[in-house]
Amino acid sequence: MNDTITVAQFGLGPIGIESLKLAATKPWVGIVGAVDIDPAKIGKDLGELTGDKKLAGRKVYRSIEEMKAEFKPQVVLHTTVSKVKDAFPQLEMLARNGISVVSSCEELLFPQLTQPELAARLNNVCKENGARIIGTGVNPGFVMDVLPVCMTGVSRDVRSINVQRVVNASTRRAPLQKKIGSGLPSEEFRRLFKEGRAGHAGLKESLALIAHCMNWKATDIVETGDAVVADHDIRTQFLEVKKGQTCGLHQHAEAKVNGKICLTLDLKMYLDAPNPHDAIQIEGEPSLNVVVNGGVAGDHATVAALANTARRILKAPPGLLLMSDLSLPRWS
Repeated sequence: MNDTITVAQFGLGPIGIESLKLAATKPWVGIVGAVDIDPAKIGKDLGELTGDKKLAGRKVYRSIEEMKAEFKPQVVLHTTVSKVKDAFPQLEMLARNGISVVSSCEELLFPQLTQPELAARLNNVCKENGARIIGTGVNPGFVMDVLPVCMTGVSRDVRSINVQRVVNASTRRAPLQKKIGSGLPSEEFRRLFKEGRAGHAGLKESLALIAHCMNWKATDIVETGDAVVADHDIRTQFLEVKKGQTCGLHQHAEAKVNGKICLTLDLKMYLDAPNPHDAIQIEGEPSLNVVVNGGVAGDHATVAALANTARRILKAPPGLLLMSDLSLPRWS
């Protein structure tokens, strides 16, 4: 596909800004503008807002309808919320306008797990209007789901898949450091986690995508989360955490297949975490054990995943898609 693809950014938080800037470097992308609800950003020149001269002359609109009066993008990079229920009005509106969407919404990786009715509605709207919608990123979207599935491509038999990810959150953006509970009392973090207001979103969706790809019927899906408590005072670029306060999380999800636990995903994400890495073990024939030393850098990789997916999504048939519906992830 050598023709230019017109692209817009929806949401101008830290990830949205970086996604926009990376997309602008692609020779096959033509940026037409961005959408954000922040009154301070609406009407601003994107070159001024991002500090990227390549984006000069494009502006921020208050809605996709306002943008459509001047430009209609083929693909929108969507970086606003984590839950499908919250993203649904935005996604449905984009699809009704025939605009395809690559979203960082974590639950959108496998929306059929928690929002089957909304997923079915989105799928129908996409097919009626020739649009495509997909959820992706580094995690969920690659490290703890797509990558282990790809590794099974050399397997004669697979009996279990186990993934661990350790992230040094001190190197990550401010919203993520806050989302994992940094600075909170441990009991407050546990309360917020149970209410779905803190912690990593998408771990169960990663598990569900793996099971779907393996044609396994996953049952007894369990997810747990607990605070990691700082054993020393920590200062990052964005905040301070005192010894004894929450500095991150330990989150775990597992599922049974035919009565046996065959899928486990274990995530440790906290400030000053030592030895960050990603590890995958596949028990089967052959058994595989792969470690990515240092881990896949989250914020940079998420931005890359969005931009690299924008080109491939237009080759897929209209509908609400899974990462397994597209060709292999790759640099584009």
